[in-house]
Amino acid sequence: MKITNFLILTLFLISTSANATKGMVNLKSKYSVEKTTRDFVNVLKSRGITVFTVIDHLKNAKSVGLNIRQSKVIIFGNPKIGTKLIQCKSESAIDLPMKALIWQNPNFQTIFSYNNMTHIMARHNLACSQKVLSKIDEILDDIARETLE
Repeated sequence: MKITNFLILTLFLISTSANATKGMVNLKSKYSVEKTTRDFVNVLKSRGITVFTVIDHLKNAKSVGLNIRQSKVIIFGNPKIGTKLIQCKSESAIDLPMKALIWQNPNFQTIFSYNNMTHIMARHNLACSQKVLSKIDEILDDIARETLE
C-alpha cells in the first residue's frame, strides 16, 4: 500500500513538474483562447476578484503590422490579499497584481498559464506570508479548474 501511494505521488509530481516552467503552471484548455479568457474573467468576477485589464497581444501585434499566435494576459487581484504581501516585503509588488496568460502553443493548443505562488515566495523570500501564499495557490488552482471545466 505504501509503495502504491509513493508511486502515485511520484507520478503526480513528475506530471506537475512537466507542466511547470520556471515557476509557471501550464494547463491545457480544450477551448479557444477567446472562450478560456472569457470563462476565466467570469470566474474571477463571480468570486469578487478584480479584473484590472485584459491585454490582447495578437491585436496589438496586428496594429503594427505583425502577426503572432493568440495570446492574452489577464491582470487581476484582490488588494486585501496583495497588500499583505507588499507589507511583508515591498519588492513583491513587482509580481502584483497577479497575471494569467492564455495563449496558443505552436500546435495551436490553448494553454492557461499562471505563476505558482511558491515560486513567488521563494523569489522574494516571503516566509512571513507563507499562509497567505498557500491560500492564493489553492484559490488559483480552484479558479483554473473551474475555468477549464
